[in-house]
Amino acid sequence: MEFLKLSSQKLMIVGLFVLFLNGCGILQPFVDRQRNPGQDTARLYTGPSTPQKPVICYNALLTDDETLQKMADEECQTHNTGIRAELVKKRHFDGRLLLPSHAYYKCVK
Repeated sequence: MEFLKLSSQKLMIVGLFVLFLNGCGILQPFVDRQRNPGQDTARLYTGPSTPQKPVICYNALLTDDETLQKMADEECQTHNTGIRAELVKKRHFDGRLLLPSHAYYKCVK
């Protein structure tokens, strides 16, 4: 039994070390879209976000609405699909473990 206790302690130390290396980066909001290299334009991106309708994945406890709005506005301006983003809806507990919320926007001129 002493061997198992030592093993779980080592596992916890390794887990804490990995979290320490990642820092706060794993809790930063991001646009929920990935690019598929080598695909045609119809399947160029995967994920719920499109250039006209950005979707931000975030943690509601750590990210305020102003940050989400700024990120969505930047996405619209980057893709020349609008001047600003308008919030459509928010969904909670449908994302990743540490970033469980999504904010859905649409670009407007």
